[in-house]
Amino acid sequence: MRLPVTAALIAVTLLVSCGAIRESRLNPLNWFGKSREVEQTAVVSQAPQDPRNLVQTVLSMAVEPFPGGAIIRATGLPPTQGWWSAELVARPVDENGVLVLDFRVFAPPTPKPVVNQQSREITAAISLSNIKLDGIREIVVQGETNARSSRR
Repeated sequence: MRLPVTAALIAVTLLVSCGAIRESRLNPLNWFGKSREVEQTAVVSQAPQDPRNLVQTVLSMAVEPFPGGAIIRATGLPPTQGWWSAELVARPVDENGVLVLDFRVFAPPTPKPVVNQQSREITAAISLSNIKLDGIREIVVQGETNARSSRR
Protein backbone atom coordinates (compact mmCIF):
# COMPACT_ATOMS: atom_id res chain seq x y z
CA MET A 1 0.00 0.00 0.00
CA ARG A 2 2.86 2.39 0.74
CA LEU A 3 4.56 1.82 -2.60
CA PRO A 4 1.59 2.91 -4.81
CA VAL A 5 0.96 6.01 -2.68
CA THR A 6 4.65 6.95 -2.77
CA ALA A 7 4.82 6.37 -6.52
CA ALA A 8 1.70 8.48 -7.07
CA LEU A 9 3.10 11.34 -4.98
CA ILE A 10 6.38 11.25 -6.90
CA ALA A 11 4.53 11.22 -10.24
CA VAL A 12 2.37 14.20 -9.25
CA THR A 13 5.42 16.12 -8.00
CA LEU A 14 7.25 15.50 -11.28
CA LEU A 15 4.26 16.56 -13.37
CA VAL A 16 3.81 19.78 -11.43
CA SER A 17 7.50 20.64 -11.49
CA CYS A 18 7.94 20.05 -15.21
CA GLY A 19 5.01 22.29 -16.11
CA ALA A 20 2.64 19.68 -17.54
CA ILE A 21 -0.17 20.77 -15.22
CA ARG A 22 0.92 24.39 -14.96
CA GLU A 23 0.44 24.90 -18.72
CA SER A 24 -2.62 22.64 -18.91
CA ARG A 25 -6.21 23.76 -19.53
CA LEU A 26 -7.10 21.77 -16.40
CA ASN A 27 -5.38 24.39 -14.24
CA PRO A 28 -8.00 27.07 -13.36
CA LEU A 29 -5.28 29.73 -13.17
CA ASN A 30 -4.83 29.35 -16.95
CA TRP A 31 -8.48 29.68 -17.89
CA PHE A 32 -8.23 33.22 -19.21
CA GLY A 33 -5.08 34.70 -20.74
CA LYS A 34 -3.93 38.29 -21.07
CA SER A 35 -6.33 40.72 -22.67
CA ARG A 36 -5.95 41.87 -26.26
CA GLU A 37 -7.61 44.58 -28.30
CA VAL A 38 -10.57 43.35 -30.38
CA GLU A 39 -13.24 44.71 -32.66
CA GLN A 40 -16.18 46.37 -30.93
CA THR A 41 -19.59 44.74 -30.80
CA ALA A 42 -22.79 46.57 -31.65
CA VAL A 43 -24.47 48.32 -28.74
CA VAL A 44 -27.86 46.75 -28.15
CA SER A 45 -30.57 49.01 -26.75
CA GLN A 46 -31.99 47.58 -23.57
CA ALA A 47 -35.51 48.07 -22.20
CA PRO A 48 -34.46 50.21 -19.19
CA GLN A 49 -31.88 52.43 -20.90
CA ASP A 50 -28.76 53.02 -18.80
CA PRO A 51 -28.19 56.80 -18.69
CA ARG A 52 -24.43 56.37 -18.32
CA ASN A 53 -22.02 56.68 -21.23
CA LEU A 54 -19.47 54.12 -22.34
CA VAL A 55 -15.97 55.04 -21.17
CA GLN A 56 -13.99 56.55 -24.05
CA THR A 57 -11.08 54.05 -24.07
CA VAL A 58 -10.54 50.73 -22.30
CA LEU A 59 -6.85 50.74 -21.36
CA SER A 60 -6.54 47.32 -19.73
CA MET A 61 -8.56 44.33 -18.69
CA ALA A 62 -7.68 41.31 -16.54
CA VAL A 63 -9.46 38.17 -15.39
CA GLU A 64 -8.19 37.24 -11.93
CA PRO A 65 -9.27 33.82 -10.59
CA PHE A 66 -10.21 33.27 -6.96
CA PRO A 67 -11.68 30.21 -5.22
CA GLY A 68 -15.23 29.94 -6.52
CA GLY A 69 -14.98 32.26 -9.53
CA ALA A 70 -13.13 35.15 -11.11
CA ILE A 71 -12.90 38.93 -10.86
CA ILE A 72 -12.94 40.85 -14.13
CA ARG A 73 -11.12 44.16 -13.66
CA ALA A 74 -10.89 46.89 -16.30
CA THR A 75 -9.27 50.31 -16.41
CA GLY A 76 -10.76 53.00 -18.65
CA LEU A 77 -9.81 56.50 -19.72
CA PRO A 78 -12.57 59.15 -20.01
CA PRO A 79 -11.91 62.35 -21.99
CA THR A 80 -11.73 64.70 -18.96
CA GLN A 81 -11.64 64.76 -15.16
CA GLY A 82 -14.70 64.13 -13.00
CA TRP A 83 -16.29 61.01 -14.50
CA TRP A 84 -17.84 58.83 -11.80
CA SER A 85 -19.90 55.74 -10.86
CA ALA A 86 -18.02 53.29 -13.07
CA GLU A 87 -19.53 49.84 -13.52
CA LEU A 88 -19.10 46.84 -15.80
CA VAL A 89 -22.62 46.09 -17.07
CA ALA A 90 -23.10 42.55 -18.40
CA ARG A 91 -25.04 41.80 -21.57
CA PRO A 92 -26.57 38.36 -22.08
CA VAL A 93 -24.05 35.67 -23.08
CA ASP A 94 -24.33 34.90 -26.80
CA GLU A 95 -24.55 31.46 -28.40
CA ASN A 96 -20.75 31.33 -28.91
CA GLY A 97 -20.07 31.74 -25.18
CA VAL A 98 -18.98 35.40 -25.42
CA LEU A 99 -19.80 37.63 -22.43
CA VAL A 100 -19.74 41.35 -23.31
CA LEU A 101 -19.37 43.82 -20.45
CA ASP A 102 -20.11 47.50 -21.18
CA PHE A 103 -17.82 49.85 -19.21
CA ARG A 104 -20.35 52.52 -18.13
CA VAL A 105 -19.63 55.85 -16.35
CA PHE A 106 -21.51 59.06 -15.55
CA ALA A 107 -20.23 62.31 -17.09
CA PRO A 108 -19.30 65.15 -14.72
CA PRO A 109 -22.18 67.57 -13.99
CA THR A 110 -20.02 70.52 -15.01
CA PRO A 111 -17.19 70.57 -17.57
CA LYS A 112 -13.83 69.67 -16.07
CA PRO A 113 -10.29 70.29 -17.36
CA VAL A 114 -8.09 67.69 -19.01
CA VAL A 115 -5.16 66.83 -16.77
CA ASN A 116 -2.65 63.99 -16.99
CA GLN A 117 -3.74 60.48 -17.95
CA GLN A 118 -3.09 58.88 -14.55
CA SER A 119 -5.52 61.22 -12.80
CA ARG A 120 -8.30 60.46 -15.32
CA GLU A 121 -8.07 56.64 -15.20
CA ILE A 122 -11.10 54.82 -13.76
CA THR A 123 -11.12 51.19 -12.62
CA ALA A 124 -14.21 48.98 -12.34
CA ALA A 125 -14.58 45.31 -11.50
CA ILE A 126 -17.21 42.60 -11.40
CA SER A 127 -17.17 39.20 -9.73
CA LEU A 128 -18.49 36.10 -11.51
CA SER A 129 -18.98 32.70 -9.90
CA ASN A 130 -17.74 29.47 -11.46
CA ILE A 131 -21.36 28.63 -12.24
CA LYS A 132 -21.75 31.80 -14.34
CA LEU A 133 -18.33 31.25 -15.96
CA ASP A 134 -19.20 27.67 -16.93
CA GLY A 135 -20.45 28.41 -20.48
CA ILE A 136 -18.23 31.45 -21.12
CA ARG A 137 -15.34 31.04 -23.59
CA GLU A 138 -14.45 34.74 -24.00
CA ILE A 139 -14.95 37.93 -21.99
CA VAL A 140 -15.04 41.30 -23.78
CA VAL A 141 -14.98 44.71 -22.06
CA GLN A 142 -16.50 47.32 -24.38
CA GLY A 143 -15.67 51.03 -24.46
CA GLU A 144 -16.73 53.83 -26.82
CA THR A 145 -13.70 53.61 -29.14
CA ASN A 146 -12.28 50.15 -28.42
CA ALA A 147 -12.79 46.84 -26.68
CA ARG A 148 -10.47 44.38 -24.95
CA SER A 149 -10.98 40.63 -24.63
CA SER A 150 -9.60 37.59 -22.87
CA ARG A 151 -10.20 33.99 -24.00
CA ARG A 152 -10.02 30.66 -22.24
